[in-house]
Amino acid sequence: MNKDMTKGSPSKLLWAFALPMLLSMVFQQLYSVCDSVIAGNFINKDALAAVGASYPITMIFIAIGTGANAGCAVIISQLFGAREYGRLKTSVFTSLISLFGLSVVLTTIGLVFSDSMLIFLETPENIFNDSKLYLDIYIWGLFFMFLYNICNAIFTALGDSTTPLVFLIISSLSNIGLDLLFVIVFEMGVAGVAWATFICQGVCSLVALVFALRRVFKIKTDEKYEIFSFPMLREICRIAIPSILQQSFVSVGNLLIQRLINSYGDNTIAGYSAAIKLNTFAVSIVATVTNSVSSFTAQNAGAKNIERIKAGFRHGVIMIICIVVPFTLIYNIFSREMISLFMDSEEAGNTAAIDIGVQFLRVVSPFYISVALKLVADAILRGTATMRLFMVATFTDLLLRVILAYILSAFFDTLGIWISWPIGWTIAAIMSVGFYLSGHWKKHVLT
Repeated sequence: MNKDMTKGSPSKLLWAFALPMLLSMVFQQLYSVCDSVIAGNFINKDALAAVGASYPITMIFIAIGTGANAGCAVIISQLFGAREYGRLKTSVFTSLISLFGLSVVLTTIGLVFSDSMLIFLETPENIFNDSKLYLDIYIWGLFFMFLYNICNAIFTALGDSTTPLVFLIISSLSNIGLDLLFVIVFEMGVAGVAWATFICQGVCSLVALVFALRRVFKIKTDEKYEIFSFPMLREICRIAIPSILQQSFVSVGNLLIQRLINSYGDNTIAGYSAAIKLNTFAVSIVATVTNSVSSFTAQNAGAKNIERIKAGFRHGVIMIICIVVPFTLIYNIFSREMISLFMDSEEAGNTAAIDIGVQFLRVVSPFYISVALKLVADAILRGTATMRLFMVATFTDLLLRVILAYILSAFFDTLGIWISWPIGWTIAAIMSVGFYLSGHWKKHVLT
């Protein structure tokens, strides 16, 4: 069901819109976490390290899909808020065709350079083959990942966050079931984990496409629309390219940090692999909640309603505080138990890896409030197409985290790497919130 967010209580609208999106992200991250849990517990620690070693590379592809999703969603939301339904349909079809072309290009590049990327990361020899196997299967499924992202953008832009939730619940539970079947029953090892994701993501994305197109065709309009439009593509790219660059540069930064971590050996890789999955779980949920603020902002920007955008920021901050405080408490109090989900704590060889993961969570999680505030402010900037300021804050975070990780690790080993995260997050949060408070984004709404 499509939802007009230019009317009604901002608080109720945001919570009603965000909760299904939140649950969707929980299930989406659930099968990512379960991949690592199953690899670590039912194969071995090296399998967990192998999946983790390829993780920052897969995150680059995910970042591109997520960034493109954000660009498409903002344009569709603005057109929906402005009631320009003919152009809205043009934007949907243009997005689908463009994302198909992009996925083909990236699949080709990924398969050609998968070896080179793993070598660049200094992936240890004993996990290299498994890492490459997992990565190659993942890359073959890029089209499905991109397709699901654009379908999700269509649903959320139209104010519907419930339909994607249904797809993800089915996909996630199926993925976990196939993981267990392929790894435990068929003994397929790391390949089984990768194929389970490929199959479930593929089926889910194709079904989502059918439902998304039905939803779009039901929107009645007397305006003419095009199947593909270069002017519309330029509009989408104006938002999507900065979002893609933002997401991709963050992932490239994580890639460089992974390279540094790989130099510390298997225990550090395995411990970090477990901890980063938990960290990504928390941050992704916060990002999803703030995406609801972005959609709310975009619709109201289309309607030129500045006061509702301000209300969206205030209620967005309240929402993310309710989300990040429990994560911070759980990750600090139960950090050892959380990391032990990924590997047997009673096995002597796993002790050092678990200690590494615990250290990461205890250093980083108290600063989730910083990244959360940044993402809420970013949602306003992105929703109003204030992309230059949005990128400045994000690149500052990235550069600080990467540079400080290499500098501080020389003095404090892995602890120095973990410390770089909160420093980057906090400075970037101050910048993003400052950009919001400056009111520069209002010019983009009123023009």
